[in-house]
Order: sequence, then C-alpha cells, then structure tokens
Amino acid sequence: MTVNEFEIIVTLAEERNMRRAAERLFISQPALSQRLQSIEKAWGEQLFIRSQKGLEPTSAGELIIDFARGTLLRKEETLELIASLHNKVHGTLKIACATIVGQTWLPRVLKDFVARYPDAKISLMTGWSSEIVQAIHNGEAHVGIVRGDIDWKSEKTYLFRDQLYLVDREIDQVSDIMHSERPFIQFKSDSSYYMDIEKWWKEKFSAHPQREIIVDQIETCKQLALNGIGYAILPSITLTGKEDVNMIPLVEEDSPVELSRDTWLIGYESAFELQQVAAFAQVANMHAIQLRKKLKSLT
Repeated sequence: MTVNEFEIIVTLAEERNMRRAAERLFISQPALSQRLQSIEKAWGEQLFIRSQKGLEPTSAGELIIDFARGTLLRKEETLELIASLHNKVHGTLKIACATIVGQTWLPRVLKDFVARYPDAKISLMTGWSSEIVQAIHNGEAHVGIVRGDIDWKSEKTYLFRDQLYLVDREIDQVSDIMHSERPFIQFKSDSSYYMDIEKWWKEKFSAHPQREIIVDQIETCKQLALNGIGYAILPSITLTGKEDVNMIPLVEEDSPVELSRDTWLIGYESAFELQQVAAFAQVANMHAIQLRKKLKSLT
C-alpha cells in the first residue's frame, strides 16, 4: 500500500463519514468509495461497516487503522530526521591515517571534531601511506592522511611539513656521528621515509653506522633516544621542543634546505561532498594551521 492509501484509512477512521472524509482528502465521494473498495480488496478484509452513526471500523479494520497510523507517524519522524540533516553532521566518517600522524596529531583533531559534531561516527584505520592510498582506492575510507611525496590525482590538501632532526643526548653536531660508538636507533617505516634518510646519510658519510638498533615503533625509537641509549632521526611532529636532548636539523649537502616530510589530506572529490567529510576537512585544516605555527617555533 502507498502512503496515500494509509492517509485515506486514517481520515475515514477519524471522520467516520464518507462526505467529510472526501472533502478533507480533496476527492469526490464516489472516487473515495472506489478507493476504499480497492484497499479492502488488497487487505482481503472489510475495514468499515456503514451504520446510522456513520462508518464503524471492523475488528480487522481497527488493526489496519492502527498500522496505518503507525506508518504515517514513522513517515513524519523520518522526514524530521531528514530535515535535521541539513543542520547537523550525521553519518560515519571513515579515515585512513599514516601511523605517525595517528599517534601524534590526529587524536587532538578528532577530539575537537567529536565535540563539534557529536552525532557523527568515526571509523579509523592506521598504516603506512601506501596502505592508506590503497584503502581509499578500495572504498575502505572516505579520506586519507598520508606522508611524503604521494602521487594522487584527485583532491589533495596540504596540511603541514615537519622537519627531520637528529636527536641525541650527547651528540651535538652531525659531524660527530662517525666518531661516536653510540648506536643509530631506527624504526621501520615506508620506503620513501627510509630512502630520504638513506640519501642524506650517503651524502654525509662514506660508511654505514657502526652500531644499529632497529625497532618497529617510532615511539619506542623516541623513548630510547630520550633516555640516552643512542641517537635517532625523528620528524618534528613527534617532538615538543622541551625534550632534554640535542635537536640537530638535517640539511641536504651544500644546501640550506632541511630534510622534511609533508603531510596531506587526500580523497576523491565525491567524498568531500559528504557532510561529515567536509566538516572533518575544515577541522583538520584549522588544526594544521596551528601545528604549522608550532613546528615553526622549533626551528
């Protein structure tokens, strides 16, 4: 049955009179009688009995009238929810984020986002930037936060750039590295990050580090360096500037340009048309501006 037929049933039940119901529904009385017969045929039951008092619902009719009222009520509630979507951000926001950003910057962004849009839901996955790009291709995420030089043809918004620092409690200049027996603490990351450091190392030194410690998490790498176990190369996003260590910016050979990592917000254009995605992009850009100011103060 259509919503219009439910309206006919409820109107007849309320008016208990064919003429008044026809006037209220803006149709002729014969047309209303024909519609009622069609409805009763569809249900296989007589809905009303004509009497001197007007239309009296049958036992089956009372059940069908209640069903019609409930359906029309749910229709109104749904229309109200749809109307509220224009004023509130609803839906699930699916984010895929580079692990380093997910451990450092993103939690503050999401805290702000949830406070602003409590009706929105969040789905989050983290991984290497190459995995983030694949997740968007596969439809597993609306937007991705990636690091480095990512080839992306659709929407790509610059968020921030953080520099790479040699961090150690003893070494205070890069030239001291090859004269030190302190281990080089490294963490596993995507190939582009490793290649940047590898290129810088080869430009600076002719030999590999004397000792190495390999870990699988950047936070482990950071804590080992902060506790004096050895030296590490860390992006500035992981540092506050208040750590009790020497922070030496890495620069390219014969160039004042510092080695750095760019962070981007990417996704397909259609995704950014979603309310929850557009709202997140706005909050993320606001926090990115704040972070750019903070990272600048480290230099």
